[in-house]
Amino acid sequence: MFIETEMTPNPDTLKFLPGKILLEAGTANFTDVEAAESSPLANALFAQTGVAGVFIGHDFITVTKAGDTEWDELKPNVLAGLMQFFASGAPVVNADASMSESSFEDDEADAEIIEQIKTLLDEKVRPAVAGDGGDITYHGFQEGVVYLQMQGACAGCPSATMTLKHGIENLLKYYIPEVTEVRAVE
Repeated sequence: MFIETEMTPNPDTLKFLPGKILLEAGTANFTDVEAAESSPLANALFAQTGVAGVFIGHDFITVTKAGDTEWDELKPNVLAGLMQFFASGAPVVNADASMSESSFEDDEADAEIIEQIKTLLDEKVRPAVAGDGGDITYHGFQEGVVYLQMQGACAGCPSATMTLKHGIENLLKYYIPEVTEVRAVE
């Protein structure tokens, strides 16, 4: 098996492309070992010293390193861990794993606006951030404010605030006048 790697805009995160589908739908974000219990793949990666985060997309994995770790040391270990994992035949995530997004309580009166927001995110934003090794998830819409969370390579990226405030906020405000602001959810 050949696993490609790509740099991401976040210098602490690398994108790994195993050449196979990992998740049929959705994404999975693991920010620590405890959260990774539902994913044999994330567990295998957290077993490598220096791994601080694992994000699994449709056909890629992004690994975030701890601040004091160097990629020259970590990358071969991550690749070896991935090879071992894929050879094991274990599932990427356990069948009983919950991959739901947390969200604010949306007002039913805003249902049409929320649907427009989600459509724009799915069609225009998510493909772009997936190309950089991340994802963006919708968490709510209240009083003109859209709450979103950056994940994977996009979480903690130096350009994440610019992407969120100038890119996504401007896009949503242009198409949906009811949107007044976009705020990040941690």
